[in-house]
Amino acid sequence: MRVGEISETDLLARIIPRLPRGRTTLVGPGDDAAVLAGSAAPQVVTTDVLVQDRHFRLGWGTGADLGWRAAMQNLADVAAMGAVPNSLVMALVLPGHVPVRWVEDLAEGFAQACAPHHVGVVGGDLTSGEQIAIAVTALGVIDDGEPVLRSGARPGDVIAVSGVLGHARAGLALLEAERAEPADLVGAFLRPTPPLSAGPVAARAGAHALMDISDGLARDAGRIAVASGVLVDLDPAALAADIAALDPVAAQVGADATAWVLGGGEDHGALATFAPAAAGARGSSSAPAVRTPSAHPRGEGAAPSSALPEQFRPIGRVHAVPPGLAPGVRWGGADLPPGTEGWDHFGR
Repeated sequence: MRVGEISETDLLARIIPRLPRGRTTLVGPGDDAAVLAGSAAPQVVTTDVLVQDRHFRLGWGTGADLGWRAAMQNLADVAAMGAVPNSLVMALVLPGHVPVRWVEDLAEGFAQACAPHHVGVVGGDLTSGEQIAIAVTALGVIDDGEPVLRSGARPGDVIAVSGVLGHARAGLALLEAERAEPADLVGAFLRPTPPLSAGPVAARAGAHALMDISDGLARDAGRIAVASGVLVDLDPAALAADIAALDPVAAQVGADATAWVLGGGEDHGALATFAPAAAGARGSSSAPAVRTPSAHPRGEGAAPSSALPEQFRPIGRVHAVPPGLAPGVRWGGADLPPGTEGWDHFGR
């Protein structure tokens, strides 16, 4: 068996059980980031890598764009634990023909992404290779409370999102079609702007589960569902405006806006579940009325009123898993539409 013959999830399931757990490990592999016991507060650490022609192409954007993107996708993972990022280290693999100016631009992009959040780039490694690869490790601190994991969602919870959906996927489609407009969508892929403060805000508001949307809403909601042993039901009405906003662009490139919103990743928004009466700043906000799958027990239908943190909006409900079904994601009580599976490194 070769790695290209199984999914990323299956491959990780073969790796993670073999890895040792350290004495300071509070949360190990399997969430957005690890959590380590520190002298004063839990330390959060995560890592990610971008590989040329797999995650980016040199003709798409500048070195600074790539530095920004590499930083932001890691900062978002730290925030998705309810933590505040504070530092990065990066390792670069560079072919000898890469212009020095491009590398300088890459460093500028890291600075542009990190400095406003008071995050330092504190070290790393540099080596030569056949193609460019950028590995980033991000660290942060949970200043107050405990990490918020993927595994805490409970039946009855409201599932809510902070940030945009499908914009980065639309930008990727435009780049693949060699189009530069709309510029804001192209920019959403080249320079995503995740709501980094939303993670700590969600944690303070009592979120039961939390994660970064990097591989698509449906896939990442499915990760919460599996980790928590629940069924997540996304509400089509709550996401109708997201889909409608991208419909004209999708039509231009022969794509499906619903697939972008449900399956497009790399916007790096925050996905969280909250108790129906979660504390927050909206006051009068209410969760969407989600059509409960016919297999669900009576009484788990429309979501009750829920005041969410101001940065979040409700997009569905969490249900207990009925007999005969497995944890997963539903779309208004039905199966997910085709083409919304999201990104799998080895499954596509």
